[in-house]
Amino acid sequence: MSREHIDEVSGISTTGHEWDGIKELNNPLPRWWVITFYITIAWAIGYTIAYPAWPMLTSATRGVLGFSSRNDVNNKLAAAEAAKAKYITAIKLKTVSEIAADDGLREFAVAAGGAAFKVNCEQCHGAGAQGSKGFPNLNDDDWLWGGKAEQIQQTIAHGVRFASDPDTRMSEMPAFGDIITADQIAQVSTYVASLSGPVQDAGLIEAGAKVFAENCVACHGETAKGDREIGAPDLTDAIWLYGPGEAAIAAQVRAPKHGVMPAWIERLGETKIKELAVYIHSLGGGE
Repeated sequence: MSREHIDEVSGISTTGHEWDGIKELNNPLPRWWVITFYITIAWAIGYTIAYPAWPMLTSATRGVLGFSSRNDVNNKLAAAEAAKAKYITAIKLKTVSEIAADDGLREFAVAAGGAAFKVNCEQCHGAGAQGSKGFPNLNDDDWLWGGKAEQIQQTIAHGVRFASDPDTRMSEMPAFGDIITADQIAQVSTYVASLSGPVQDAGLIEAGAKVFAENCVACHGETAKGDREIGAPDLTDAIWLYGPGEAAIAAQVRAPKHGVMPAWIERLGETKIKELAVYIHSLGGGE
């Protein structure tokens, strides 16, 4: 006849199981825990009957309730599209100025335009639209063709120097390396740089002003403020697309770089172009 063994330390009986001198205490789980455990098992079985659960070769069990997470997602997407439809219709019918003047439409357009910007524009203009060398900053007040919402819309829709679009923005600065001397290029570059900051050799400014008057005022104006009708930049605001300083300016005068922006109207459509224009205008640099 076996006799129950009591653990000397805990005072609890053992199960009789022993391994390497270690004995197992007979310490069963609380009844409420055991009942809860069996309930979870029953619940799991019921769940696999009611909902899709068991994988098969090409599909899975459908469940008696016929639930489908894909259908649920599709229904939610359809509801979201229906909720957006009234805004999209209104944006399609209104001008960008009218959209910007309507609080609800503007909020929707800014959100939609911001998403479109991340997909299509930030590769060149940066995630914050801050631009980089050769790609303009869209947050400042320097706009070659104007920063009003309609002007931004026109630029996005038809691009810049995009050959396949007849309405593209077009401007090209001549290569003055073939027109004036190297000394004159140094002089006019110093003069232009002096309009927005200090220069290395102020003695060249006077001669540079004469070169500017003879070669540059037709596009940039007598005050060098530029001309938005032809996309001539303002040379007095210390904002430079290809870098500041006499050397960078001289390089652009000698052999100017002409960037190209795609026309987005065919790819994105008129409504998305409007949303982008309102978003960019909202960044703070728009006029």
